[in-house]
Amino acid sequence: MVVDTYILLSSGVLAFGEGHQEQNVDERVQRWQENITNMAFFLILAGSQTAEIEGISAAGATAISRRYTAVADAELLLRGPSLPKRWPLPPLPAGVSPALISYVASRYLKIKPTIISAGLLQTPPFSHLSLESPEIGPARCLSSGNAMERTRVELLLEGGFKIGKKLKKSLLLTECVPGGTSTAFAVLSGLGINVKGLISGSHRNPPSELKIKLVEKGLKAAKLNKNPSSVELMAAVGDPFQPIAVGLLMGAKESNQEILLGGGCQMLAVLALTLNEIEPKSRSEFVGKIIIGTTSWLVDESLSSDENRNSFIHLMNLVANHFKVNILGLASGYRFNDSSQKVLRDYEIGYVKEGVGAGALSLLAQIKGLTQKEMIKRCDIEVGNLFKSNNAKTCQGI
Repeated sequence: MVVDTYILLSSGVLAFGEGHQEQNVDERVQRWQENITNMAFFLILAGSQTAEIEGISAAGATAISRRYTAVADAELLLRGPSLPKRWPLPPLPAGVSPALISYVASRYLKIKPTIISAGLLQTPPFSHLSLESPEIGPARCLSSGNAMERTRVELLLEGGFKIGKKLKKSLLLTECVPGGTSTAFAVLSGLGINVKGLISGSHRNPPSELKIKLVEKGLKAAKLNKNPSSVELMAAVGDPFQPIAVGLLMGAKESNQEILLGGGCQMLAVLALTLNEIEPKSRSEFVGKIIIGTTSWLVDESLSSDENRNSFIHLMNLVANHFKVNILGLASGYRFNDSSQKVLRDYEIGYVKEGVGAGALSLLAQIKGLTQKEMIKRCDIEVGNLFKSNNAKTCQGI
């Protein structure tokens, strides 16, 4: 494949990444098509005080609302728009939570996630795994250079590893971490990869200068050695999602499972952190079992003045080149231009873009046969149900 471009597969899914032949891509997509009914689906919810920086994230219009975004999104994914929920979706500047897309796709696929929670301010009102005491709370802001205690990082990493090592099925890993693209920016920078101008976010125009300022401040305060370990990096400028995810990946490597990383920059960050801990000679074989699964909105985004550059694809290729491996990315080809709901059409002009596994779940639905027309119809209906549910709460004074 050519750098920074993608190819359209017969299923409607977009494929991208250097060093992959179309036949090889089709074979790997076919393996996932066969695994759809037999995979371990995890959603990691995590919190970081980085999300409370003014202007850093649009995953909630205010700093206070971003404190419960993760648990609200998970409730929507698990229970759908119509059923009553403990945590309402936080107001957004535009668009609608990607959890709605994930709900539609996962319902079509007939799968539900196992939830892992770390660093939230709330106890999730649904079944979940906690790998640490819930009282610990969110990570500190990455700008502190001391986001988490090293012992905390090691505990979360070990917890994730134990789960991954026991896997008997392919792994689909997704996340919801407000402020997570900023911590991804920080750890990738700490690994020595120049990702400035390539990190996306929930904003229509991600606040790159603000993120650069926070990352530079955090890395300076951390006083890391020249080649820091992944544990040192995560403790300095990371978030609780990262060590759990790295542990899961390292465990899945031991259990020899296929892996679909559902997301964008954050999934590239945990893949990079994992590769940093693996012997160079083992990296290519490991990455040969991994696919990054995301949305067409993220893939189409150009954050640089070079309008022809697909920023996320360029970012993925930078990570691949840094570790001398070939990374394969797939993106759902669904578009919302023809949606009757403005909050869905907002995706087409750059709002939200990805989250809660929307891209990976959508591409699996697309591979399984859910058409563009039917996907739009189902999402339109569920947005309508969401509005009805919200109006009912308003009328009841909730």
